[in-house]
Parts: sequence; structure tokens; C-alpha cells
Amino acid sequence: MTETVGPTPPDSQGAGSGSLRDVLKYFLYLGTLGFGGPIALAGYMQRDLVEKRGWITKKDYVDGLALAQLAPGPLAAQLAIYLGWVKGRVRGATLVAGAFILPSFVMVLVLSSLYVRYGGLPWMQSVFYGVGAAVIAIIARSALKLVKLTLGKDRTLWILFAASAAATAYTESEIVWLFLGSGLAALLVRFPPRRAPNGAVAWLPVTSLHLTFAVAVAPSLPSWPLLGRLALYFAEAGSFVFGSGLAIVPFLHGGVVNQLHWLSERQFLDAVAVAMITPGPVVITVAFMGYLVAGPLGASAAAVGVFLPCYLFVIIPAPYFRRFADNPKVKAFVDGVTAAATGAIAGAVFVLGRRALVDLGAALIALVTWFLFTRFKKLPEPAVILGAGIVGLLMRWR
Repeated sequence: MTETVGPTPPDSQGAGSGSLRDVLKYFLYLGTLGFGGPIALAGYMQRDLVEKRGWITKKDYVDGLALAQLAPGPLAAQLAIYLGWVKGRVRGATLVAGAFILPSFVMVLVLSSLYVRYGGLPWMQSVFYGVGAAVIAIIARSALKLVKLTLGKDRTLWILFAASAAATAYTESEIVWLFLGSGLAALLVRFPPRRAPNGAVAWLPVTSLHLTFAVAVAPSLPSWPLLGRLALYFAEAGSFVFGSGLAIVPFLHGGVVNQLHWLSERQFLDAVAVAMITPGPVVITVAFMGYLVAGPLGASAAAVGVFLPCYLFVIIPAPYFRRFADNPKVKAFVDGVTAAATGAIAGAVFVLGRRALVDLGAALIALVTWFLFTRFKKLPEPAVILGAGIVGLLMRWR
């Protein structure tokens, strides 16, 4: 991930301690100009905060990435929140969450208002044609780097990765039990079970909690007032979907289009387009969806719903996770979940690529994007995405 290409913030300086204010300014910048999806955003954080400035130690970054990969929800947002927690505990986590999420949320509100006011933006699909193709190439490269970083030569992790990738690509959704099962599988391979005196299974309460919450949410959703239903549905998405914005898209498609019928297929694709042409976390697409259902309040309910669980999944376990992050058994479980999450991202690349690379022109845009970033490693990513959007606009807009 050290080769990730992305925005380079101003006032770059050498290593230093870095105050919470400095970190807040950085995440405000990253939330405003950071493109490329969660893997790319995580790469920017490593490059800028660990390697260039030294504001975050490598150990804290790795711990934060492991926690973000282990917990369900948007990976980039969780990593940012954890790094804020490192600098300022709960206060730092809360301020960083706002600085990172609010810029893209405001942009989405503006685009949503224009979309509703003018009955849809015909140019948006043309821009998405180019932007989507370029972003697929960027995500695919980032996913490849993540594979190299996390799997190594461990055969078990590769098997878990392949199983998760195939399941995500085939079902176009995520199976939470596959992630938990992958963690347990890696744990059992590295530490074969021994008969315990009470026969207890340490991870059972976790899965039971997930099951209880899922069963409780499903039947009650339709009876809630609309804003409550929006918040609850997207909270469920944020609580049960691993792999961040890349893998949450198939999950949301099955819910808002096929099951709840809140959006049409065209509106859903427009929502994905908005997420890809705006910086910050890709999962901000939920704000656009919420706006189409219930206006600005719907956008706010959807955003709070999807981001609140990921915030809690960071600040609650963070003090304990730091304490036990080096435990070999915890590492084994995290490695298994990480392999499955990486596989889900690869599967999501396939799912999104099948929708974005609709013809030879889109495939060529993706190939050219891949070549440019391979050949020119310091090429500004926003410029390439903007160029791809312009090319798509020229090619497709009538």
C-alpha cells in the first residue's frame, strides 16, 4: 500500500509529533479531496500520516487497520476514527469522524438536491461511464496491493480469500457467517483445539449477538416510521457488511431495490455514480439514497445509521484491542477475517466491474487508467478521475 497514488495535502513536512488539530486538518482535506475508495484512502493515511509526517506510529496504524478489517462497517472511516482515537481518545475519534465524513456528505446533499429538482441528471450516467471505469481500475490495483500485503504465502489465508471472493462474486452480497467462520478457521488451523474443562466456545457470544440483532431487526423494519426505517436499515448495513464501501454496494442493491423498493435500478446506479464522483468514503452513497426516499432528513438518517455503528465498533473495543492486538490467537482470528474481507473486496470489484465496464470503450478507459498509474506512480488521482469523467461525457452524453 506504500505505492498508493493519491492526493498530497499541502504543507507537507517531515516527521513530527503532530497535534490533534494537525490530524483534524489532514482528515478534513482527505475527506474533501480523497478519491479511490477505502483501500486507496487507507493507503493515503499510511503514506501521509505514518511515512511522510510521522504523526502516527506504524504500530498504531497497523492496529487500526486490523481493527477496521475485523469490525463490520466502512473500513476507511473506521481507520480514520481509530487514528483520531489514538491522538485524542473519544474526543479525537469524534472530531476526526466529523472532519472526514462531513465534506462528502455536504457534496452529496448538493448533488441530491439538483438531482431531485431537475428530475435526474442525464450527464451523470455519462460521467459515471468514464469515472466508473477508471475507479474500477484504481480499486483493482489497490485490492491487488492489499492481497500482497495481507495474504503472503499462507495457504490457509489464500483458501479463505478465494472462498470469500467466489461467494461475493456469485451472490453479489456478503455472508457475515463466512467472515466469522474464516476467522475461526484460521484460529483452528494455527491453534488446534484442546478439550476445555467447560467445553465453552469463546466466539459463540459474538455470533449469537449478531444473530439476535439480525432476527430482531428484520421483522420490525416495515412498521417503523420512514426515517426510523431508513436509519435502522442502514445501521444494519453498517453493522453486518464487511469490506467497506466496495462490498456494501451489492448488499444495498438487494435491499433498497429488490426488497424494500425504495429506489429504481436507475436511481441506484445514479447513487453509485454520485459516490464515485465525490471524494471521501464510498459508503456516503447511502446519503443520496436516503435523500431520494425522504429528502435532507432522509439523507441524514441514512448517514447516521450507517456511520454510528462503525464509530461505536471502534471506540468501544479500541482500548482493549490495543492491549490484546499482539495476542497470537487474536492475530490468527484477525488474519482469517482479513483474508475473507480482502476476498469480498476482490469479489466486489468483479461485481462492480461487470456493471461499470459495459462495453469496449469502458474497458479501454479502465486499461488506460491502470497503465497510467503503473507508469506514472505520482500521477494525481483526482486529475485522472476528472479526465475519465470528461471522456465518458464526450463519448456517451447525447
